[in-house]
Amino acid sequence: MTLITEFFAGVRMLLRGFAYWKQRPALMALGLLPAAIAFAALVTALVPLTLNLGPLSDAITPFADGWIIGWRTALRIAVGFVVFVAALALSAALFSALALIIGDPFYQRIWRAVEGDLGAPLPTGEGSFWSTVNEGIRLVLTGTLVAVLVLLIGLVPVVGGALAAVGGVFLTGRVLARELTGRAFDARDLAGTVRGDLLRASRARVLGFGVATQLCFLVPLGAVLTMPAAVAGATMLARSILDRAASAPSPTSSDATSGAPSPSPTDQSADA
Repeated sequence: MTLITEFFAGVRMLLRGFAYWKQRPALMALGLLPAAIAFAALVTALVPLTLNLGPLSDAITPFADGWIIGWRTALRIAVGFVVFVAALALSAALFSALALIIGDPFYQRIWRAVEGDLGAPLPTGEGSFWSTVNEGIRLVLTGTLVAVLVLLIGLVPVVGGALAAVGGVFLTGRVLARELTGRAFDARDLAGTVRGDLLRASRARVLGFGVATQLCFLVPLGAVLTMPAAVAGATMLARSILDRAASAPSPTSSDATSGAPSPSPTDQSADA
């Protein structure tokens, strides 16, 4: 498959997660409360930041005080925009971490239901609450690094603002996808190195799912409605990655030893 096809296969995973609103509305509604609580907490933090972007931009750019007013204003508007984009990148990570920790019992039920609908092989583990907390902390730390990187990208003259906006969506999306699939991998007791190898083998699909999720998070109140669907979609994404790994030819197969080209893995879940 091409990278573009794989990318949009990841987008479809999120759309299939949204389909669960029709299939299991009561179950999906359980995920709204923790998402709403996390969203309210972040809005409380973001509103003061938004109202103080002007003074913050002035404080970051004291060297521009003597500039012509037009150039000074343009610079500080650009700096304010970049700061806001970086804050959005960090807020997506904070929102996901808070929602997953607060709503762990609810999202466990959504994950279990999707796993059951997908059929065997069903995982035997569930992942502990403290595992979710650890993943949340890791998500916040990674989100902080992404926010800093977005700020640095934003400092590039002329194109920095656009690069920061696009880079913020892609970087944050990748982080979100990796963390949202964590529950399915934890339940199968997969080591971090194995999990990393699986995600790298399907990086375009993972990125497509994460970017679609992040874009939905940016819509007003979209994060609240998207979070249950993202949990469902991430479960399907993880299963599609695991199915691909299971169907991949073994390096010790006769094709490998004979030097004949190996057939490409069948991607059953993308066609489902």
